[in-house]
Amino acid sequence: MPQYMKFMKDISKKKRKLEDYEMIPLTEECSVILQRKLPSKLKDPGRFSIPCSIGDVVFANVLCDLGASINLMPLSVFKKLGYGKVRPTTISLQLADRSIKYRRGIIEDVLVKVGKFIFPVDFVVLDMEEDETCLLFWEDLSWRREERRLM
Repeated sequence: MPQYMKFMKDISKKKRKLEDYEMIPLTEECSVILQRKLPSKLKDPGRFSIPCSIGDVVFANVLCDLGASINLMPLSVFKKLGYGKVRPTTISLQLADRSIKYRRGIIEDVLVKVGKFIFPVDFVVLDMEEDETCLLFWEDLSWRREERRLM
């Protein structure tokens, strides 16, 4: 019998028996569940969008945390911001509808203000249609670390 199996068997056999009227302290989470004081479930808001600003340009609806690990900016927004040139890249993106988009480039360390906090963010500039309801797609650019490791 492997060592871990023996350990698991010993743990499962040696369950502590509770005595009559024994007091057991509960964590706050367990206590809330037992007392049925959980907050009521809210309906799905549809999408999580937040206002933010880059320089003097304010964006009312920015999609946040899409789980894509990439920050996208339409070319028209990039031109509106007037950041000059982008760092070229040869990587392409395959979207959910299986279409392939080629990047115009990457702009790094763009200061994005969300509320009273300012974050340095890297954006991938795509030549794509501008959606008036949501102009930027914002999340952590973790693919950048992967790209550096491959170079």
